[in-house]
Amino acid sequence: MALITLGLNHKTAPLDIRERLTFGPDIIVAALRSLSEKTAVEEAVILSTCNRTELYCAHTHSGREEICAWLGEFHGLEEETISPFLYSHTDQECVRHLLKVASGLDSMVLGEPQILGQVKQSFQTASDASTTGKFLGKLFQHTFSVAKQVRTDTAIGHSPVSVAFAAVSLARQIFSDLSQQTALLIGAGETIELAARHLHQHGVGRIIVANRTLEKAHTLANQFNGYAISLTEIPTHLPEADIVISSTASPLPVVGKGTVESALKKRKHQPIFMVDIAVPRDIEAEVSELNDVYLYTVDDLQEVIQENLRSRQEAAEQAVEIVDLHVDEFMGWLRSLDAVGMIQDYRKQAELMRDEVLERALKQMQAGKSPEESMRFLAHTLTNKLLHTPSTQIRQAGFEGQSDLLEAANTLFQINENNSK
Repeated sequence: MALITLGLNHKTAPLDIRERLTFGPDIIVAALRSLSEKTAVEEAVILSTCNRTELYCAHTHSGREEICAWLGEFHGLEEETISPFLYSHTDQECVRHLLKVASGLDSMVLGEPQILGQVKQSFQTASDASTTGKFLGKLFQHTFSVAKQVRTDTAIGHSPVSVAFAAVSLARQIFSDLSQQTALLIGAGETIELAARHLHQHGVGRIIVANRTLEKAHTLANQFNGYAISLTEIPTHLPEADIVISSTASPLPVVGKGTVESALKKRKHQPIFMVDIAVPRDIEAEVSELNDVYLYTVDDLQEVIQENLRSRQEAAEQAVEIVDLHVDEFMGWLRSLDAVGMIQDYRKQAELMRDEVLERALKQMQAGKSPEESMRFLAHTLTNKLLHTPSTQIRQAGFEGQSDLLEAANTLFQINENNSK
């Protein structure tokens, strides 16, 4: 069984390509089953976030081309359109890549903690869809353990650096005093919750939370003395917002250019700072054309993020050492599976020999031979049968000068040199 990951991220693909290859929660189960049915893939997990889409597969004879073709077909895109932006890793490099991703070493924000939760959720979704098995099950459980060790044993997560933190930092540069500002947060996921927490810590005047499910909006808003609305109420409340941060899983924009134009008129053109963290985008790209609007996407936050990374670089080097150690550990487990079949066959062969010789010894006893004589026959004959083939092969290796085979035999049988003299 071989392992492969195929994907693209913020380093290899622009936002417009990434958003065309996302797997929203409404289609991901169908996608997992389609990938397993239409290719030679036997196990599959799909990780889809605002910054990356990755397919993790265990397969017998499929490869990059087949999985790439499926990815394009599923999203209705020509393979040549997406292929230049894709990367792939097999076996050991696949394992290393996943460990780095889950540990936050491959994120736009080095060491950001949200990715581990997203990896866990992706694996759980695949497990519920019955597209995981022994290989990916072991790999992802191993990954969760390593990512936890990285966060425990290094300082990679100590600095408050995240996309949400970067968005709030930028807001603080534009509005020096957040206590006078109202923030409209669209969505109720982990990123929006982090943004709400950072805004609250910096004393933002008021928080409004908009979400498709009003109950979730209420739950989040209540934590920060905020106000909850549904997505359909955004046009009514947008004129109140000085800061808008959006991160939903909607396949279509939830804030259009016309809505923002109307809000600006009611605000008498007081500026609005908007951050669209979602992929696909929540805020129509044309909004950036409007005067008095400062619209940033996840890619635009890169410069802000870079300023907060220096303290994590040394921790990242330590984390890579931990990752490399555990890559070797997992690959050792994977290689050990190759020996399982051989061990089973060898034991079966020995048991057949045992049963054959035991039957002959029992017949001797039934014919009148003493138990002692029959036991001596059993021990002598079974020993000769078990040692015949290895002895013959070792003798032939010595005759042909195959020193490597002789060394392997010495290691395998743990022969005591003193006893061989």
